[in-house]
Amino acid sequence: MPFFTSHLPFPVNYTLNPVRPANMGFSLPCLSQSLSFFLLLFHFHSTISSPLSSNYSSSSSSHLCAHHQSLSLLQFKQSFSINSSASWEDCQYPKTESWKVDTDCCLWDGVTCDLKTGHVTALDLSCSMLYGTLLPNNSLFSLHHLQQLDLSFNDFNSSHISSRFGQFSNLTHLNLSGSDLAGQVPSEISHLSKMVSLDLSWNDYVSVEPISFDKLSFDKLVRNLTKLRELDLSGVNMSLVVPDSLMNLSISLSSLKLNYCRLQGKLPSSMGKFKHLQYLHLGWNNLTGPIPYDFDELVSFDLSWNNYLNLEPISFDKLVRNLTKLRELDLSGVNMSLVVPDSLMNLSSSLSSLKLSDCRLQGKLPSSMGKFKHLQYLDLGWNNLTGPIPYDFEQLSELVSLHLSFNQYLSLEPISFDKIVQNLTKLRDLALGSVNMSLVAPNSLTNLSSSLSSLSLSNCGLQGKFPGNIFLLPNLESLYLSYNKGLTGSFPSSNLSNVLLGLGLSNTRISVYLENHLINNLKSLEYMLFLIVTL
Repeated sequence: MPFFTSHLPFPVNYTLNPVRPANMGFSLPCLSQSLSFFLLLFHFHSTISSPLSSNYSSSSSSHLCAHHQSLSLLQFKQSFSINSSASWEDCQYPKTESWKVDTDCCLWDGVTCDLKTGHVTALDLSCSMLYGTLLPNNSLFSLHHLQQLDLSFNDFNSSHISSRFGQFSNLTHLNLSGSDLAGQVPSEISHLSKMVSLDLSWNDYVSVEPISFDKLSFDKLVRNLTKLRELDLSGVNMSLVVPDSLMNLSISLSSLKLNYCRLQGKLPSSMGKFKHLQYLHLGWNNLTGPIPYDFDELVSFDLSWNNYLNLEPISFDKLVRNLTKLRELDLSGVNMSLVVPDSLMNLSSSLSSLKLSDCRLQGKLPSSMGKFKHLQYLDLGWNNLTGPIPYDFEQLSELVSLHLSFNQYLSLEPISFDKIVQNLTKLRDLALGSVNMSLVAPNSLTNLSSSLSSLSLSNCGLQGKFPGNIFLLPNLESLYLSYNKGLTGSFPSSNLSNVLLGLGLSNTRISVYLENHLINNLKSLEYMLFLIVTL
C-alpha cells in the first residue's frame, strides 16, 4: 500500500530582528553602525529573495535537490521503459513523466526531500508503469539517505531482489509488492534494522521463479528487524520456514499477512503474545492443528483454506467473545463441523465481512442475522445449513455480496425474497444456487438492485416465464440460471447487450435467438458451454 505523498515546496522563512541602537544621532561611529545595519539588511533581503523560498527557478544552482541526486534519479528513469501493461488497470499515469532535466527533483512526482539538507528521503513510484530489469548497479542504490521506498505494482521482468537494498541503512518502509520480482530474498535485507514496514507480496503472478525464503534467511530477518510493525509476504514461497519461527517476530507487530506462502506444519499456539496485532492473514497455506483464540485487538482475521485446521466449539466461542473489535473474518475451508450455527450470533455486531464457505457447518441458519447491520460481504455457501432464509436478512442493507449457494436444505419463500431484493439496494453479487426457490415467481427478479453485476440462481427450482427485461439492469455482467427445468421464455440476443462475462441457461426451456454480436459480447468463450439455445 502507498505510504508517502509527493513533496510540496515549503517557503523558507527568515526572521530579522536587528537590535535598536541606543543613540539615534549621526556621529561617525553611529554612521558606521547604521551603514553596517543597512548592509546587513541588504544581505537578508537578498536571501529572502532567493529561489530557495516557495518560488523555484530553473537555475540548477538554486535547486534544493543536489545535482548528483537529480542525476541518479534521471538515470533510474532512463533504465526503464514506460508500458501501460506493466501496472494494474487502475494506475493512472507514470510518475516519472514530471522528471525533467534542469528542474528541481524535490518537486518531481513521487520524490520527497529533507528541507534542510536537500537529500532525497522518500521515493514513491508505485503504479508508475515501469518496465525493465532492476540491476544491482542501478543508480537507485546511490540514494543513500532514503527512508521510504515504494516500487510496488510495476514490472521488473523477474529481476532478483538485489542485496544492495540492504545498504539503505535508514530505510523504515520498503514496498516491492506486485512488481514481478523473483529469487531468494537476500540476507542483507535483515540489515535494515530501522525497518517498520516491509511488503514483498504478490510477486508470483508473472515470475516463473517466485520470491522465496529459506529457514536461515527468515530467522535472520525476524530476529534483526526488532522495530517491525507491518510484514506482508503474501505469495512468497516459505515452504522451508517452520511456522514456529513466526514467534520470533517483534511483539509490537500490528499486521502480519502471509497468504499463499506454502507454510506447512502446526499453527503456533502462543500467537496471542502479539498483543498489538490487528491484521492476521494466514490463508491458503497447509497449516494444521487447533486455532489459538487468545487475541484481543484483531480487526481482520483470515485463516481460510487451511483444510487441515480444526475449530472446536469451545475455541470458537472463546475466539468470537474475545474479538470484540473484529470487522473481517474469513475461515472458509476450516473444519467447523462441531460448531453450532447459532454461535455466529456472538460475533461482533460491527462485522463488515464474514466468509465461512465450505466449513461443514450444519444445522439451522440463525434467525437473527439482521443484527449485523454493517455487514457488506456474507459468504456461507457450500455448507449444510437448513431451514428458511429468515426475513431479517432485509435489515442487512449494506450488503454488497451475498453467497448462500449449495446449502441444499435452505429455502427462500416469496415474502422473504421480495423483502430482501427491495431493501438490499447496494447488492452487486447474489449467489443462491441450489437454494429452494420453487415458490418464488421469476418476475420478482426484476426488483433486484440496479447495481447488480452477478446473479447465480442455478438449480433453484424456479418455474414459470423468465422476465427478459432483467437484461435491462445496467450493470449486469453474468447470469446463471442453469438446471431450472421449469423456466420458460424466449428473447432475441440483442437483449443480452449488458451480459458481458457469462450466461448460463443449460437445462432450461429458455430460447435465445442468436445474432452475430452475441459472441463478441461474451468476453470469455468458455461461458458459451453453459448456453443451450434454440435456433
